[in-house]
Amino acid sequence: MVLSLDGEGRVVYVHPQDHYRLGWELWLLALFALLLVFYGGFTGLRALLSFIFTALMIWKVLVPGLLKDYDPLWLALAVVAALTAAIIFLVAGPTRKGLTAFGGALLGVLTSCLLAVFFTRALHLHGAVMPFAETLLYAGFPHLDLVRIYIAAVFLAASGAVMDLAMDVAASMDEVAAQKRGLTWLEALRSGLVVGRAVVGTMTTTLLLAYSGGYVTLLMAFMAQGIPLANMFNLIYVAAEVLKTLVGSFGLVTVAPFTALLGSLVLVRQPAPRSEATRRSEAPAEGDDDLD
Repeated sequence: MVLSLDGEGRVVYVHPQDHYRLGWELWLLALFALLLVFYGGFTGLRALLSFIFTALMIWKVLVPGLLKDYDPLWLALAVVAALTAAIIFLVAGPTRKGLTAFGGALLGVLTSCLLAVFFTRALHLHGAVMPFAETLLYAGFPHLDLVRIYIAAVFLAASGAVMDLAMDVAASMDEVAAQKRGLTWLEALRSGLVVGRAVVGTMTTTLLLAYSGGYVTLLMAFMAQGIPLANMFNLIYVAAEVLKTLVGSFGLVTVAPFTALLGSLVLVRQPAPRSEATRRSEAPAEGDDDLD
């Protein structure tokens, strides 16, 4: 309800505006937090903290920085790097596994960023394809670079899945390295690549479904009007979604080998070199006869 008050604070006019949704939203958030902590225990609590930290970083750092016309690409990369470090190290701790996942995720996000820069220009896309972009310009922010904001949104949207895949590969390699003594870096790399192939096969489809759910009504409208596929995919709004889906998927595919390579170098503990005295003690003494 919107209340209009007079000079003495009395209600003059009441205007029903919309349904009140905040109560149910808070209940939903509380149920999610309880389930996460109940199932995940201490790890779930740390995941909840990372969830809250991510929301605060987006609302308190990313959005105000974009409105102040900071460079969207560098700002988004800094925010993603901070979020990646906070989320991964909160869950995995300051360990070799966490360092491997952090490095692999950053390399995957950087790959998505470079591809988004190139193909946004190649496809002649502009930032007005984003919802409420024109409203933002008319609200007193005509100086904003919507193209770079769109590019930042592309790799920012895929960063969560990239972190997930990097942690999956790093955790698997860390377990293999802990269980098998004398593991070589080549064996660790092979194990990481095998795990990465298995996970990538489902994660790319997950990303496609996540993105397609946002523009399913757009696809319905084109199909209902009988627009050919060639015309549909050439439209700027559809091309923008195609770029977002494929560039994000490309980052997912590359993060697996990046993480596997880093894991083979970081997680494999090479045996310490033996001293000269140790080698002498292990060598057979002169004159010893063979048992056979």
